[in-house]
Amino acid sequence: MNHKIQWGIIGLGKIAHKFAQDLNRTPGAVIAAVGSRNKEKAAKFAREYHAIQSYGSYIELARDPSVDIVYIATPHAFHQENTILCLEHGKAVLCEKPMGLDRKQVEKMCSLARAKKRFLMEALWTRFIPATRYVLEQINSGIIGEIKHLKADFGFIVNTGPESRLINKSKGGGALLDIGIYPLLLAQLILGRPRSIAAKAIKADNGIDLYCAAIAQYDNDAVAIMESSFISDTPTEAMIYGALGYIKLPTKFHQAATVEIYLYKDKQLHTIDIPFEGNGYVHEIEHVHKCLQERRIESPLLPLNFSLEFAADLDRIKQKIGVQYDT
Repeated sequence: MNHKIQWGIIGLGKIAHKFAQDLNRTPGAVIAAVGSRNKEKAAKFAREYHAIQSYGSYIELARDPSVDIVYIATPHAFHQENTILCLEHGKAVLCEKPMGLDRKQVEKMCSLARAKKRFLMEALWTRFIPATRYVLEQINSGIIGEIKHLKADFGFIVNTGPESRLINKSKGGGALLDIGIYPLLLAQLILGRPRSIAAKAIKADNGIDLYCAAIAQYDNDAVAIMESSFISDTPTEAMIYGALGYIKLPTKFHQAATVEIYLYKDKQLHTIDIPFEGNGYVHEIEHVHKCLQERRIESPLLPLNFSLEFAADLDRIKQKIGVQYDT
């Protein structure tokens, strides 16, 4: 694939705007088409971000032969349906997180992608920003020694109507699936899969979680404490404690532009500036381009098995807090 990568975007909400801005910042990326159930909304979005074509339905976009890959930016509850539509029409797919509402949905999506030999990746974009990569490199180097425990939080106050995707259960609302993803991802990247998970939640009348606290323990006995909240503004920081020191990702840790390292032996705090490009999605986009150019159907940094295991661990937390979605 030597030509420019022709992107389609399905679902034109807030995150799609940020992603489109970063597509326009990324060399080799072209917004070939955008799709919405509202034709006028699609046309307006296309004008704003210089998309070549706009459609008033998702299937029209999926049928567009010029589109190489589709970014799925619809609410969580529609990820499976929209991803399968695009894969069935021969498109590669970058699907927003969480890939599905549960592991069963993710299994269907992954199985189809493998059968069709089409690229599929969950858009866990913070995996690719420079600060995350730097932290993983530093931990692997042993600079802070064996990891003992990790703490990460993400919280903001939600004041929206009941139809908002954040709190509407039929759209996959809830703090865990929307922002609890980020603390869990960090723990998964650093510590692997947990041996055990305990969790508690504060729930809304419709059954979604407004606050979720999960404590996970790993094979080396390390512990991760992870919080997500729609009812409080939290620091949104991450602390990673090792035997020789700690690493801090300051607010907002999932899109950190600086990393702090403190080593117990020299009692000094080292601050490293590691800026990201644009809104932070540029690095994910560049990685996807590389995968497509190399004709990969999975990312080596975020393979489908990672997403399957990630979905399974989200299911474990949901089971602990008694949150269920219709799938």
